[in-house]
Formats: sequence, structure tokens, C-alpha cells
Amino acid sequence: MHYGKTSFPVTLAPEEIAAELEPNAVELAQKTVPELVRDALAHPIDSKPLKELVKPGESVCIIISDVTRRWQSPEIYIPIVVEELESAGIRDEDILILSATGTHRRQTPEEHMGLVTEAVYRRIRVEDHVCTDEDNLQMVGTTSYGTPVLLDKRALACDHIVLTGGVVYHFMAGFGGGRKSILPGIAGRETIMKNHNLALNPGLGNGSNPEVRSANMTDSNPVHADMMEACAMAKPSFLINVVVDDNQKIIGVFAGNWITAHRAACDLVDRMYGVPAKEQTELVIASAGGYPKDLNFYQTIKTLSNALVVAKEGGTIILVTKSDEGFGNDDTQRQIAGYETMLEREKDLRENFSIGAFIGYLFAEAGEKYNMIAVTDIPQADFGTAKIHVVSTLDEALELARQYHGGKLPRATLMPHGANTLPKMQ
Repeated sequence: MHYGKTSFPVTLAPEEIAAELEPNAVELAQKTVPELVRDALAHPIDSKPLKELVKPGESVCIIISDVTRRWQSPEIYIPIVVEELESAGIRDEDILILSATGTHRRQTPEEHMGLVTEAVYRRIRVEDHVCTDEDNLQMVGTTSYGTPVLLDKRALACDHIVLTGGVVYHFMAGFGGGRKSILPGIAGRETIMKNHNLALNPGLGNGSNPEVRSANMTDSNPVHADMMEACAMAKPSFLINVVVDDNQKIIGVFAGNWITAHRAACDLVDRMYGVPAKEQTELVIASAGGYPKDLNFYQTIKTLSNALVVAKEGGTIILVTKSDEGFGNDDTQRQIAGYETMLEREKDLRENFSIGAFIGYLFAEAGEKYNMIAVTDIPQADFGTAKIHVVSTLDEALELARQYHGGKLPRATLMPHGANTLPKMQ
């Protein structure tokens, strides 16, 4: 089990291991990344090619993810998308690149250049969405969930909106990419808060909604369904989304219709990382995958979310996450350590929802339902009253697990790539 830049051996007998979940081998086209991008643009899914959708004199808004999503390598595909538009007669001055910051901070010119390349930055307007800038927000409707949809008017003013981004499992939206470029990407703060609050069951004290989880892009996931309604109001003309491997190299590119091209990208992620599991077990040992996936506790939510699928309720989950940078998010730390009870945590979360706070809440909630053991560098005192038990080594964690289970370890599911592999119950 990888731990930062080192690892722990798993000292279990073969009969104590129910399963070891590894990513699936998937055959992929042997092409360079620019070739993959050009091929996707030339053969879009359920759409005409981008250069046939736009006409000279029309304006185009390309929505890109912000610097927190640099793993998508937009500096590779954005210049090719711009080139595609120019081949259709779209002028530089008629293109706006808008960074879908959601609730994140503004970015520096250097960060913009890193996202789109200096050559593109020098020619084309690159701006950040600011969710609290009411002068740049326009009300376009209300979803069936009661979410007022306020979107960046600079995007809405363009004749065409092109969505770009990357697709991974997402513990709230099911999958990243696609409609997330609009909500939360270019939405107002009120819209984002209302949408994200759908991750909680109605009524204080009722906790998180179990349907709001990785890989669930059905109408039973209200966060996803609400995002879809909001995105439809923006009427995107085209989408280009990428899928990356463990080394953050683009291995798949999907272009075309904003719904079906996105789903095709999600299908590739599922084929790679949706791993069959035959049974839930009373013990799950999951590593985030070592450095850099376990730099902080905030990132470890991906590992917890995946481990929960295969853990029997009331069982034991061991999370192996060095977390050199601590919690990595002030809201996550406050939710975990700042309250005495789950009700207090939930009350704060409903009033001051943020992704970081929700992550902290989910950790604390899991500690109420499972024996939660964290192999981490974060001191036990920093977890406050949350029922998360800290140890320094995997062997210590296994000894504690034995105590929880009457002196004998139950059969375990091992997840050495826990941040990526999502168990699919057979």
C-alpha cells in the first residue's frame, strides 16, 4: 500500500484476502495527444464538426477549467480548438476564453498562459468567471429542483458556447466534465450553493443523500440532474472532453454533442476504473495511491468514497494517506474537528455549504457508521471529536482492526489504487 513516497507491505495470509481491486486493462488508440484531439474534432459524436457549426462573424465562448484542473492539459487542446474555429472564419476578436472557476479564486496572467499557452493568450481574450460578480450574472431560469440559474452573461452573449474539460469519477456529480463547465463552472454563488445542498437529504438531521455518489449520473442523483437542467438552459453548441491515465497523460478525447460525447468519455473512465467486486467485506484497506494522490486529507475523499461501496456497514475501513500537507482545506478541517456532534456539523454545512466542508462532513459521517482508521501523518488531536482513529503504520491499523473484530481479522478487500478504482458490485 503506497504511502507518500514509501509503502507498507500488507501482512495478511491469502485466505484473509477476499479481493484485490486493480484498474482494468483497456485497449486504446496508439496516437499522439494532438492526433487524438484532431481525430475527435473530425469525427464528433451526434454533432456536425465544430467548424461546420459556426459561421464567420459569429462569436464563440470557449469555457475552460481553472488552474485546479491542470491535469486536463488544456494547453494541448485549446490551441487546436482555436485553430478549428479560425479555419471556419472566426476572428480572434470574436472568441472569448472563459475560465470556469466556480467558487474558486481569480487567476494570474501567468496561470492563464499556462492553461491556454502564451501564443493563444497574446491573441485571444481570456477572462475568469467570478461567482459573486452580480454585474456579470444573468438569470436564465429555475430548475425543477428550485435552483435559480444565474450564469455568466459574457458566455450567454456569445452565439456559441463550447464546453471543454476532463472526465473523472466525481463523488457528488457522478462524473466530472460535461455539464459541470456550466454549473458550478460559470454559475453564480447562489446557484452553486443551492445545487450543492442537494447532496444532503431534506430536513436537518437527515444527513447525506446516498444517491449522490461516484458514477451515478441518473435522475436519482439530484446534484447531477440539477446540473443537467442548468446546462441545457445555456444551450452549449459543442463539447470536447478528455480522459487521462494515472500519469495524467491524455488517453482519450471525445467531441460533439454536450450530452452524448460527455457520456462516451464517462464510459471510458468506467471501463478503466469500474472494477467488479463480488462481495462487501467487513474490512477494507484502501490506499489513495501514494504521492501525489495523498498529499492531503481533502484529496482522500475519493478513496473513502470508493471504499464505502465495498465495505459492510459497521465494518472497518483503513485509509492509507500520508497527507504531508495536513487536511489541505480549512473547511474540511473545521467540519471534522470543529464540532462536537454530527447535528452541529450538518447545521453548519447547510448554512455554509462548500465542497471542502461537505468532504469533512462525509469523513465524520463515515466515522459514525464504520470503524474508521487513518494511517496518516496528521496527529490524532487534529481530528477533534470525529470518530477517526489515527495510527502511524499499516500493521498498527491491522492490530486495531483485530481488536474491533474480537481478536481475529475478517476477510479484507484491498484497494491499492483506492483514489481511482470504483468497486462495481456484481
